[in-house]
Amino acid sequence: MASNYSFDVVSEVNMQEVDNAINQALKEISQRYDFKGSKTAIELGKDEIKIVSDDEYKLNAVIDILKGKFIKRGVSPKALELGKIENGSLGAAKANAKIINGISKEKAKELVSEIKSSKIKVQTQILDNQLRVTGKDKDDLQQTIQLLKSKDFDIDLQFTNYR
Repeated sequence: MASNYSFDVVSEVNMQEVDNAINQALKEISQRYDFKGSKTAIELGKDEIKIVSDDEYKLNAVIDILKGKFIKRGVSPKALELGKIENGSLGAAKANAKIINGISKEKAKELVSEIKSSKIKVQTQILDNQLRVTGKDKDDLQQTIQLLKSKDFDIDLQFTNYR
């Protein structure tokens, strides 16, 4: 029996599902009556999504459609960090949404401080863009997972490598 148990806290996004969600959103937009004749586009870059539409109202509708498709495809809408909506020429509006993949150092420090303040007997370690939690008791690890699930850190958290 192992003396120490551990698990990793990660924030990963399945890019294939993001691509599928974008394609489904584009299909729905092409079939909707309120978008007939509009110049609406959603483009997937390496780690961001560019959204363009005729006006700010339609842009917000496109963002809502996209978030709905994300949820249906099993991708958390928290994986999108929406940038500022910019107004272009002829009333067009555009926005960039950054895809959050991995846990930033600031978020990792926030997670560590939350775990330490709970007084659960576990050790935390920040590894690149993930967090490793180790402890002698599996119940402490389960309690830590429940603690992290109960709080909102504005990122999607997954728990992997539980051993």
